[in-house]
Amino acid sequence: MAIDAGQPAPDFTLDSTKGDPVTLSGLRGKKVVLAFYPAAFTGG
Repeated sequence: MAIDAGQPAPDFTLDSTKGDPVTLSGLRGKKVVLAFYPAAFTGG
């Protein structure tokens, strides 16, 4: 899915570090940083 710069991100749900679901829409109005680390926590 391609998103043009300046467009809102689509809503999604991820588990928090406590295992609770967190949705992007539930954080609307707050500052959010999403980091993705490919191959994090893998042997190699």
